[in-house]
Amino acid sequence: MKIPTSTKLSLGALLVALLGLFGAGCKANNATWAVAAHLQHARFAHSATRLQDGRVLVAGGFNALLNGRTSVEIFDPATGSWSAGPPLNHARAGHTATLLADGKILVTGGLDKSFIPHNIVELFDPASRTWSEKAPMHSERYDHTATLLPDGRILVAGGEGIDNSFLNSAEIYDPASDTWTETAPMSVQRRNYRAVLLLNGSVLVMGGFDATFNGTATAEIYNPATASWSPAADMFTARGGHTATLLQDGRVLVAGGFNGGTGQGKAITGAELYDAATGLWTQAPALNHSRSGHTATLLSDGRVLVAGGFEKTITGLASAEIFSPAGDSWAEITPLNKARAGHSATLLDNDRVLMTGGYHRLFHPHNSVEIFNPEP
Repeated sequence: MKIPTSTKLSLGALLVALLGLFGAGCKANNATWAVAAHLQHARFAHSATRLQDGRVLVAGGFNALLNGRTSVEIFDPATGSWSAGPPLNHARAGHTATLLADGKILVTGGLDKSFIPHNIVELFDPASRTWSEKAPMHSERYDHTATLLPDGRILVAGGEGIDNSFLNSAEIYDPASDTWTETAPMSVQRRNYRAVLLLNGSVLVMGGFDATFNGTATAEIYNPATASWSPAADMFTARGGHTATLLQDGRVLVAGGFNGGTGQGKAITGAELYDAATGLWTQAPALNHSRSGHTATLLSDGRVLVAGGFEKTITGLASAEIFSPAGDSWAEITPLNKARAGHSATLLDNDRVLMTGGYHRLFHPHNSVEIFNPEP
């Protein structure tokens, strides 16, 4: 069902997917980027998860031949250095990595070395530095989402499966029993979309690409208590490959993305805000630069750092900007030292943000790393 707003992997699939107040703006412009120690292996479409001790675990991702990696590296902010971690049991890129309450990391799905999606699940234990295989998902998938629910279970939904099939299926993992349970499917098949846990414990999903590689504006909400989906108001703009960030006031900021269409789509500047209290979207000021495949990181003061991504040429961007909820405004900041898309961004202490890997041109991943510092 379409609810109007009241305010107004195939290689082809990969190509599409890889497609405040004035005072706050002044503060943003003082930000700097510091070059950090390089990764040992160039990669993009990897995961980067902050461990409970502050270190960052980077896993998997694509190499230059679009083969999924098994390699794992761990960054220590205290020393600024990388060390090799125990490799994954199975190569993967376009997977998910979820930090559980006990400090372990659950990794699901992704593409293997042969560019085939799988349903294999692994769990990393930082205490023993080991990976263990867990019960497999019901469906092979990549470019899906995994959302940690308030009760500790994980909702996995959508993505692309075997034979380039786009999925609307959803399933829930229970770490206590190591079991997967199929739950109600989404109303729309979608991949490279976004899912956000709202303050009330429900999950908002929006956008993504359909089986024709066109972006969708549809949104829906999953209620864990009833194990059901309900339609939400459509976004103003169809998009996939965007970012969605839960703000401190409970609103959700959606920014950028790609409007799809093989050979015809383009990255966009559009941004909008979802208000869970009213169930409505409002248009936000546009980004200063069109981008998709970028990152968005919530800082401790409530602002959102957006960096990198690509435009129509699928060439990485170095531009960065910050959204201030206080005035619903964007401010450009010092650009990255290295243009990148398909990278990761991980919040460290003191609002520093670790940017790892990505690509500056498709099939040209790099191993460069830099750190955002909001106040030099």
